[in-house]
Amino acid sequence: QVQLVESGGGLVQAGGSLRLSCTASGGTFSSHNMGWFRQAPGKEREFVAAINWSGSNPVYADSVKGRFTISRDNARNTVTLQMNVLKPEDTAVYYCARDSRPYAGIALTSYLYDVWGQGTQVTVSS
Repeated sequence: QVQLVESGGGLVQAGGSLRLSCTASGGTFSSHNMGWFRQAPGKEREFVAAINWSGSNPVYADSVKGRFTISRDNARNTVTLQMNVLKPEDTAVYYCARDSRPYAGIALTSYLYDVWGQGTQVTVSS
C-alpha cells in the first residue's frame, strides 16, 4: 500500500516562497496522477493543483495560477509544489494525494483520490 509523506511547510511572510515535497513509498506512483489540496480552518478542503502520471498537463486552481508550480519526478517518487508570492489567504494545511485511477485524466475532485499524506502546515503572515 502506497504511503505519502509531505514536507516543507512553515511560516513565511506575505510575498515569500515555500517549496512543498511529497514522497511516495510502498506502492504504485508513476502510473497515477498526483494532486495537492489544502484546508484552512473552518473551511472545506479545496483543490490546489494536479499533474498527470507522466508529468505533463498541470492544472491549477484559479486562486494559485501563476504563483504555484507543480512538478513530479517519477524516478524519485516525488511530487513538488513550488509556491511563490504567497498571500495570507494561502494559509492552510496542505495535503498531497494520489488519484485512485491509473493513467486517467486529471481530477479536481477529492473523492477520486484514494491515498493522502498527513498534511503540512503553511502559514503566511501579513
